[in-house]
Formats: sequence, C-alpha cells, structure tokens
Amino acid sequence: MDLGGTKIRAGVVRGATVTHVRSVATPATSGARAVLDAVAALVARVARACSEEGADTARLGIGAAGVIDPATGTVRSATDALPGWAGTELTDELTRRTGLPTRAVNDVHAHCLGEASAGAARGTSDALFVAVGTGIGAGIIAGGRLVTGRHNVAGHVGHLPSGAAEGLQCPCGAAGHLEAVASGPAVLEGYRRGGGQAAASSTADLAQHAHDGDDAARAAFEMAARALGSTLGGVVNLLSPEVVVLGGGLSGAGELWWPHVRESMTAELIPAVRGVPVRIGELGADAALVGAANLWSDNTSTERKIPWH
Repeated sequence: MDLGGTKIRAGVVRGATVTHVRSVATPATSGARAVLDAVAALVARVARACSEEGADTARLGIGAAGVIDPATGTVRSATDALPGWAGTELTDELTRRTGLPTRAVNDVHAHCLGEASAGAARGTSDALFVAVGTGIGAGIIAGGRLVTGRHNVAGHVGHLPSGAAEGLQCPCGAAGHLEAVASGPAVLEGYRRGGGQAAASSTADLAQHAHDGDDAARAAFEMAARALGSTLGGVVNLLSPEVVVLGGGLSGAGELWWPHVRESMTAELIPAVRGVPVRIGELGADAALVGAANLWSDNTSTERKIPWH
C-alpha cells in the first residue's frame, strides 16, 4: 500500500512482481478515520481480486505520508495535506479493520526499500535514494538496513541549507532550504522570478516550454538541478553510498535536468567517492509497493526497531 496525500495505491507483491493494482483518491480533508476506511476498502478490493485466482493476501505493508514510527506503526507528525493524521495508530487501526498483520514506514522510505531490494540499487548494501517532486525526501540504506534515525525523520534532504535558496521561504516555514529552490513547485517559482511569462501549472508544462525554446524555462530547470546536485554532493561525501538513485517527478525531466545534477554533484565530491554512480529509479510508482512488502521480508516482530533490509 502506498498512501499519499492525493492518492492511495495498493497491489499484491510477490518478490519483485506487482499485480492486482488498484487505486483511489485519498479523502484527505475528511480526516484520519475516512482515510483508514478508504485504505481498508481498497485492501478488500485487492484481496477479492486475489481470491478469485485462488490466492490469499497474508500481510499488509504500507508506505504512508507523514513521519512514521516503524516500531509502533504510529504517525508521529504530518503536514496539513492530511488534517488529523498526526497521532494515528496506523498499523493497529488497519489490522483491526482488515484482519491482516500490518507494518508501516514513511512513503519515501518505502520507495527507498523498493529500489534497494529490486530496483536501481539492488545488490548494494549502502544506498541513497532521493525523491524530487512536490517535496524532496530521501531514504538511506546503510549496511543493508533502512536508517530512520532517533526521531524517524532521517532523509530530509530537502531541509538541508542551500546557498542557492538564500532568502527563499521553504514550505516548512524556514528560509534557505534546498526544497525552496529545487522541488517541483520551486522550479515553477524560479521560472516566474526569472521573467518567464508562459502559463505553466506543472513542471511537465514548463518542460514543454523549454523544449519549445523558452530560455527562462531552461534556466529554471538548470538552477534547480544545480542546487540539488551541489547538496547531494555533500550528502554523498557524508554517507559514502555505493549508489545514488533519483526518483520523483523531476527525475523524468531528461536533459533539462540530469546533466546539471550530475555536473554539480561531481564538483562537490571528494576523490574517494567521485566514482559513485547516479541512477534513475527503475520501479517508478511500484517502488513504494515493493518496499512496503519488504517490511515483512525477514519475518521479524513489529517491535524490533529497524529490522528491514
């Protein structure tokens, strides 16, 4: 299960194969109970599809928006995109509604687990996954284990300081964070600050303007990409991963974005990590589903702190 602020997506995962995918809009403004009920109803739909083929669903793994404590399955905090979500006892509530043993982790962390187990980082034991879209989040695999940190917020790359974001307001309320200059909405804002005049409601619109010869659109993508790459270079120096995997909406921006990310990141690297590969995620939207399923890969108790790998 992949539970976001706008959409809930579910499927059956066997190994790296995802089938019976179903999705519904998240009833975000209706409160936590409505969201949990929607999840349970979607689980029932997927379970019925399986039973028609003579198979059973045995466990539920969920990657959910918000700060998730994987040891207790509780939502520790959340943004206004999901009113009333903070404090939800996610795994207990879903087990009660579905009858399935449930484990949960943050949605970006679930994406990271998916790419590490069956995607662009498979076969590695130390990886950095970064999702660049509406926000910027990351997952860290160290020694084969997902790192969430003492407060379950490890990976908030978007809230690292960035010189390119000086004076710009971040959605978290602070100023000068990477997300204020390198996220999808920040690219659109950068286009407007740079004198862009064409209508654009998404980065896909802006990419089309850039391909049509709009120099301000190209400059907006480049500025965001260089800011991201510079920060990632510092993170790679800190963590020394085997591979860096990028996902999220902006990772599909092609030559408008990728060369600048790589060039800016490489410029910051110390010699020992200069050869670390940077790859695009391979699993797309299925990464979170595969990662959520992998919460059960070692059959350990949900009380164990961070067992999953």
